Amino acid sequence: MPSSTTPDEGDDLENCVLNFSDLDLKESHLISPSHSLKAELDGSVKKKYSFAKKKAFALFVRNKQVPAPPFDCKEKWWRCCQQLFADQTSIHRHVATQHGDEIYQQTTSILKQLTATLSASKSLMSTDKKSPLKDYLTPCPEVSAWLPDASCCSSDELMRSQGSEEGEVLLYYCYCDLEDPHWVCAWQTALCQCLHLTGKVRIATEGINGTVGGSKMATRLYVEAMLSCPLFKDYLCKNDFKSSKGGAHCFPELRVGVFEEIVPMGISPSKISYKKPGIHLSPGEFHKEVEKLLSRANEEQSDTILLDCRNFYESKIGRFQGCLAPDIRKFSYFPSYIDKNLDVFRQKRVLMYCTGGIRCERGSAYLRAKGVCKEVFQLKGGIHKYLEEFPDGFYKGKLFVFDERYALAYNNAVVSGRMFVLWSPVGPV
Repeated sequence: MPSSTTPDEGDDLENCVLNFSDLDLKESHLISPSHSLKAELDGSVKKKYSFAKKKAFALFVRNKQVPAPPFDCKEKWWRCCQQLFADQTSIHRHVATQHGDEIYQQTTSILKQLTATLSASKSLMSTDKKSPLKDYLTPCPEVSAWLPDASCCSSDELMRSQGSEEGEVLLYYCYCDLEDPHWVCAWQTALCQCLHLTGKVRIATEGINGTVGGSKMATRLYVEAMLSCPLFKDYLCKNDFKSSKGGAHCFPELRVGVFEEIVPMGISPSKISYKKPGIHLSPGEFHKEVEKLLSRANEEQSDTILLDCRNFYESKIGRFQGCLAPDIRKFSYFPSYIDKNLDVFRQKRVLMYCTGGIRCERGSAYLRAKGVCKEVFQLKGGIHKYLEEFPDGFYKGKLFVFDERYALAYNNAVVSGRMFVLWSPVGPV
């Protein structure tokens, strides 16, 4: 986690804690976040806010450094938003005007960590008032301490896919309890910037959900960083990352943020938890279940329903044969669809699927909570993993993806002659 203080910042620390504890640092979509936050700080705290912001800004700029071209006498340049900057003034101006949200995210993370560290130290102060507070502070690792060693490759190797098809796109999610999602947000921002990755990453107290694109070298280092991070290493494995051809050019920018849910179903995780999902089926097991269902297609009454948890424009261009595809525009409408059609699912075995598996985690938990189904199953790894094993299986058509590729083709089947190209706020799924 980010370190909180520097040697010259020991003044009025206890007063600082009392002020920080009243701040709401969870909001990541303020129109002018820096000004809004500053307005809430009194004079004794503004100094700490200024320090945190400067530190966040410096970290952001440092992660944009690239080696200067051989013909240039300077030691370093900076690359950001597919632009090359040859002097500090220009990169500072660019970051200040174009990346305010990212700087705000890292600033809030540093402030939150300062609050936590000082609160933990307050009791120690009362036991020995003669000793300075800084003697009791245990420094936490900075965000930079959790970045991978990229010295084995050049910046050119990390950025090779930005204008070509040489790279790939990673899709993953991990449900696990995160005590400090703001620190994870700052780390993910720095990690992706360090590896020149673009895409979307959602973080919440219930876990992380991401789709990132870059060179194969960059995505490999990203996976290694995720698997070695103590927060995720007991929950994630290499097989949890779904990959497809693409790269950094598949996304207009990098967007990392903290939200209440890592996939927006519109219901608080405290009410419908990821910890009570349906039964996970491997692609092979799911394939056999669909095969059984289709073999009984002529029977009047089936006890099994194959349910597509995605949006209508996704199922329009590709879906499993014999599925029930809800006419919903976004996943937050899924609970309402279930509520209106409970009789359809009553006493049925339900086989659920979605793009990468994450919507099924919460969707199956919601359906199970209704108590009307015999059993609820879900496709582990989603359509992505199924198509890796069964490209010519029971899924026909294209797979919709939430980036500038719009759809991936795994077989020659055409479900719809018209493709719906919509940008959805759902984010990575």
